[in-house]
Amino acid sequence: MDNRAFTKLIEYLEKVPAIYGTIGSGSDNDGCWWVKFEIDINHQYAWHTVQEMAHVLNYMSIDERLPTSFHPVSPPPYMNGGPDEFLSWVIECHNPEFRPGTCAEWLIGRLPNPVEDLEQWASE
Repeated sequence: MDNRAFTKLIEYLEKVPAIYGTIGSGSDNDGCWWVKFEIDINHQYAWHTVQEMAHVLNYMSIDERLPTSFHPVSPPPYMNGGPDEFLSWVIECHNPEFRPGTCAEWLIGRLPNPVEDLEQWASE
């Protein structure tokens, strides 16, 4: 998969509160793809970010789930360090017909809007 296929999704993720650093991406020969990034776990909206993304990407609909998964990944903590430094998050897709740009559209349509406006993330 050409790196340009990830442009819309990566540009969107860069605006999401608590996501920081370099966003990596890649795909397999069969068209399955992934995007990996870090979330600042000390950010005031870190867990809001996790919850919103988990809802859309993992379980938005019981009957028609997206072909994506959103979850944490980590090297062995006993060899490296704590989650401040070594916990990452990944979006994986196992359906080559569901492109990264389509994933971005689902997030854009369902996460707070505009996504970079912290007031939109505030919960009552």
